[in-house]
Amino acid sequence: MRAARLISLVLLLQSRGTMTAAELARELEVSERTVYRDVVALSAAGVPVYADRGRAGGYRLLGGYRTRLTGLTRDEAEALFLAGLRGPAGDMGLADAVASAELKVLAALPPALRDAPARTGQRFHLDVPGWFREVGPPPWLTELAGAVWRDRVVELRYRRGDREVTRTVRPYGLVLKSGVWYLVGRVGDDVRTYRVDRVTGVAVGAETFDRDEDFDLAGYWRAQAGSFLRDMLRARVTLRLSPAGLRQLRHLADAPFVYDEAVAAADGPDGQGWVVTWLSVESVDVAYHQLLGLGPEVEVLDPPELRARLADAARRSAALYATPPAGQDASAQR
Repeated sequence: MRAARLISLVLLLQSRGTMTAAELARELEVSERTVYRDVVALSAAGVPVYADRGRAGGYRLLGGYRTRLTGLTRDEAEALFLAGLRGPAGDMGLADAVASAELKVLAALPPALRDAPARTGQRFHLDVPGWFREVGPPPWLTELAGAVWRDRVVELRYRRGDREVTRTVRPYGLVLKSGVWYLVGRVGDDVRTYRVDRVTGVAVGAETFDRDEDFDLAGYWRAQAGSFLRDMLRARVTLRLSPAGLRQLRHLADAPFVYDEAVAAADGPDGQGWVVTWLSVESVDVAYHQLLGLGPEVEVLDPPELRARLADAARRSAALYATPPAGQDASAQR
């Protein structure tokens, strides 16, 4: 996102001539300090940004400098359109911006390369969500994406198990992993990760923050992804599973390693093939909804409150099937 902001800064100077740091900060919706750092970065990259001193001063580009899309190879042009990721961009409310940018890039390409988007679209399609997941974006994704883009502090309400917590977050970035969106942000002195589909409310403030320009979102995610998921799985339940239940558990576990640990921890099967094992879960409430899907193929042994909830669900289900459907008598069933 910083790269996009640097390009925007150059285009602003290219189109408007001289602009002050305050004017650039307003246009880019960042702090003046961020503008100063961006100008230094552009100068280091060879873009001739010059600062005029005095009351009528500001930043400008030397010598009529203009950005041009020249020298692109066919592979580079096609890779550029492949990187558009319209689906995730649309989830964040940026579909129109991506489409507009593609049109501008297309107009700047030489005629021989203007078939690049068509060739790419015919050959590659990115379908991000996993199977059996809802396709629609989480409710608060657009607001969070706007806050991330503009470096705005947010008040976040977040569902943790069976309760809600409120946090003041400086949102650093968004990550899309296996169809699930995650927000990475700083809370106090700590960098934390939140699942966006568990956000229950977002209040975007007028206050901006100075992000740590040394923070590497991709590097952070690589380092934290595994430990983040393990940290979420704070509870453990003990189960007795049928052979079918053990097979189906693979599709209900939060991650492959959770299923692998459950299989490794299973004792030898009894005379009917049932095994006893334990499962790492986020909370008893989450485990309840997960294990309902196994029906009679699972028996919860511990904790007692989870066993009681599933027993109550089983009693209520049995009661529904104890009598014929409404408006149909037993003789009609036979």
